[in-house]
Amino acid sequence: MTLTAPAPSRLWSPDRRWPTTGILLLVTLVAFEVMGVGTAMPTMVRELEGEALYAWPFLANLAASVIATVFSGRLSDRRGPKPSVLIGVSLFLAGLVVAGVAETMTVLLVGRVLQGFGVGFLIVAIYVLIALAYPESDRPAVFGALSAAWVVPSLVGPAVAGWATEHLSWRLVFLAIIPLVLIGSVLLVPVLKGLPPHDAAPPQRKYLPLAAVAVGVGVASLSWALQHRTWWLLAVALLLLAPALRILLPKGTLLARRGLPVTILARGLLAGTFFAVEGFIPLTLTVVHGYSPLEAGIPLTLSALGWASASMWASRHPEIQRYTLVRVGFLFTATGMAAVTLIAPSWGPAWLTPVLWALAGAGMGMATSSVGVLMMAASPEEDRGFNSAALQISDMLFAATMIGIGGVLVVATAPTAGVVVLNLSMAALAVVGAILTGPRMRATLEP
Repeated sequence: MTLTAPAPSRLWSPDRRWPTTGILLLVTLVAFEVMGVGTAMPTMVRELEGEALYAWPFLANLAASVIATVFSGRLSDRRGPKPSVLIGVSLFLAGLVVAGVAETMTVLLVGRVLQGFGVGFLIVAIYVLIALAYPESDRPAVFGALSAAWVVPSLVGPAVAGWATEHLSWRLVFLAIIPLVLIGSVLLVPVLKGLPPHDAAPPQRKYLPLAAVAVGVGVASLSWALQHRTWWLLAVALLLLAPALRILLPKGTLLARRGLPVTILARGLLAGTFFAVEGFIPLTLTVVHGYSPLEAGIPLTLSALGWASASMWASRHPEIQRYTLVRVGFLFTATGMAAVTLIAPSWGPAWLTPVLWALAGAGMGMATSSVGVLMMAASPEEDRGFNSAALQISDMLFAATMIGIGGVLVVATAPTAGVVVLNLSMAALAVVGAILTGPRMRATLEP
């Protein structure tokens, strides 16, 4: 089947206006929570006397999110997205309340775990809901809008969270968004009520709950082990992940098998390479070039704008094959990553960084939304939840791995040398992604 849709998108037609608003509002609030917590975390742990546990609110949230992603996928395949949406919203709200009123580090950790479970359930359910509520011709526009929903939080989330933490209270980072989460949830009620009866019978998959826990603990352990160079923990993480991923990812994913497997792999390669490089751009600009934190954040802001702009542009051109956009997106990101290597030395043209990283962001915007469309096109109704979960797992696994490897390189060598090796390695891996896509992804659209 070919994704050609001359008719305009109906995302904002009267019958779709409120569901679209609800979906985008919830995704925006999830993104704001992700962006804002990092800014407020130093103040949180200092006030709660938990400096020794600084990394754990992030790792606990990550592990919970991965585990919930798997359970949400299974539940959505068995009963449709409605139960997962309700569970996800309830857990996310509970986590916001618990974290917002926390008086000890233990309670904060409980809140972060609940938020992670909520986000994991919710994101997968939203993917399945999109497949049911929007025709295939409108899905490029929906996934483009989802990408754009991260832009405002990327631009203002850290600044708003920082201002609230400094002048009011860090608790507002959690508590202030609760009313908006409730509004977004209410807006989804009509579309959830109008879903057709769910009668798909998902295939039986053995050991799924055990694999979910193993991959959640494994991803968090992998992140910790790479960041702290704890090699015995790295070995444990790999022992947990190896069998779990065979259960939780489509067969042949890590071998880039044609069709759905290479599509899932592409999402991981995009996230891993891009975020590994982006994580060290502010460090390079501040340490090597003497930029202020505000100046060092400008490339990330322009990258977010490039991401959203390219995603929305791609959604307005359904006549372009999605696998072509994925390949072009990989090449854009590879170019941006290779080019920002020039800023690693002190003599490098640091002033070019915003333009170069906006190019990489544009590549991500074109590719990630297109991967979502291709994944849905290749997913029968009984496997939409499983495949949506696999997409998220691939994203989180590769991002945690590549960011951790980047940290090892930068710490183990001189910062400039480590950044050069990291950037060029990630650019080469993105080129591999471009080579693997195209004809291999075309199989997702074949009947």
